[in-house]
Amino acid sequence: MHDENKQRLQVPRRPPWTKNMTVAQLDRQEKDAFLDWRRGLAELQEQDSFLLTPFERNLEVWRQLWRVLERSHLVVQIVDARNPLRFRCEDLESYVQDVEGAEGEQGTGKGKRRSLLLINKADLLTAKQRRGWADYFDSVGVQYAFFSAANAAALQQARRDAEAAEEAEQEILDRAAELEEDNLHEAASSESSSDDEGSTSEEEDSSDESEHFMLPLSSEDDSEDARDPRAKVLSVLELEDLFVRVAPDLSNFTESAGQQATKLVIGLVGYPNVGKSSTINSLIGEKKVSVSSTPGKTKHFQTIQLSPTMVLCDCPGLVFPQFATTRADLVCDGVLPIDQLREHTGPTALVVKRIPKEVLEATYGLSIRNKAADEGGNGTITAEDFLITYAIARGFTRAGQGNPDEARAARFILKDYVNAKLLFCNPPPGISEEAFNEETWDLALKRAEGKKRAPVTRVGKGADTFVPANIQQSDSSVIKVTGHKSHTVDQDFFANDGTLAARPFTQGSARNGQEFTRSKLYPHQNAVADDGTPLNGRRARVAAVLANTGDVGTGKKHHKKIKRVKQRSGRGYD
Repeated sequence: MHDENKQRLQVPRRPPWTKNMTVAQLDRQEKDAFLDWRRGLAELQEQDSFLLTPFERNLEVWRQLWRVLERSHLVVQIVDARNPLRFRCEDLESYVQDVEGAEGEQGTGKGKRRSLLLINKADLLTAKQRRGWADYFDSVGVQYAFFSAANAAALQQARRDAEAAEEAEQEILDRAAELEEDNLHEAASSESSSDDEGSTSEEEDSSDESEHFMLPLSSEDDSEDARDPRAKVLSVLELEDLFVRVAPDLSNFTESAGQQATKLVIGLVGYPNVGKSSTINSLIGEKKVSVSSTPGKTKHFQTIQLSPTMVLCDCPGLVFPQFATTRADLVCDGVLPIDQLREHTGPTALVVKRIPKEVLEATYGLSIRNKAADEGGNGTITAEDFLITYAIARGFTRAGQGNPDEARAARFILKDYVNAKLLFCNPPPGISEEAFNEETWDLALKRAEGKKRAPVTRVGKGADTFVPANIQQSDSSVIKVTGHKSHTVDQDFFANDGTLAARPFTQGSARNGQEFTRSKLYPHQNAVADDGTPLNGRRARVAAVLANTGDVGTGKKHHKKIKRVKQRSGRGYD
């Protein structure tokens, strides 16, 4: 059903326009076209009972997309490498071909613009995973490229740090040379020449060290990527060269003044929080666009001069309409903001379903307990088990009773998932999730080897104790097959020697944690305690007195009187 009605999920088109139209006519025409688009999606939801994801309903935001597409010669759709199909809008590629002329004016010709799918955050994928996606996009005829804005920014920062360190070292050497020249001004010429040779040798050594500093920045997958150039993560210079090769001929475009276009305009379009602004910053080499982890940071499209012949155009993040699975998918994909989340169980359950228990325990140093069959469990961990364990280990408690704060724990876990601390990559069609992520999970377990375990129970605020996982009692040589709750009740009821424990309590909402009562009408009933043990000494006397409704005294024979204190007569004040 979804495949049959997929063509109805279209990007709202800007209606045809000409330069002879007034501003009021153009505004009215755009509003009517947008209203028809909204009406079509509403019919799809109500009449055909399809569930759609939350999508952008503001006309002004879609107008930003229209302006970017009309300005751009090459439209780059940026997607997240962890789920490319979720962030890819196929209808947007069709819309790019429908935009006419240089500014979208009616009758100026269609099909002049080109599209490119840029798979950002490709450093989160292994070489094998990138080759799998390359095979899929080649089969559907999509032009793509792998890129990592984070890696590009890290390389640029490391290069700047190395240059700054080299300049600082050179400045120190220059100052030392000046001081040495002043101190040895009257020395012999032979000594001065030897000093110069020593300084030059030091400079050569420092240059060698700076070059060696850049060597560890190379990736471990370079050898595998070289075997298949399709799966290579492009550098900034390689990506710029790709833009030039893929872009259409500028002779087919004219500027607003009627002259031939001389600058290549590249439009960057995509969902919120996929890295559009980060990609621009990595291309420029310094921070030009505001970047935030909260989706929707860019509010208005903006143009940035990349070179004398290339201009970047950043579009605000747009949530395109799609057939929905659950709202939790959008939260885990980073489309919806986590801090504004009210229901946390669904997204956390999706994280627990995708990430194996061993990876969760190794990443956070936890020991997550599965519910036994007698407690309603099925052998797998649930979102509640994970959240309670995480909250106890981190000390997140609610005000009042001090119960684990599951909502706060869920926000931390979901942010770690969006930021790829908990890494899960969706596979291409036809590949299972376990087989696609097996190598990723193995790497996560290797990175967590030797990590300390977090406390499994609540500890003090300043505690520095880490409890090992799966604590076993010294006398428990047989593996317990019952649940934790049943084992706790048995251990509390029976003593170590096999007899009944001397701490009988009743459980219930009315008498929670209080001792149970029994009939004490006859004398022999007062000679033993509630657990059947005989009473001796003072305990027997107290029981006998209480049976006769007497008052238990302190046992002392003397009585303390009020001490006499000095009293003044008041004489002399008359």
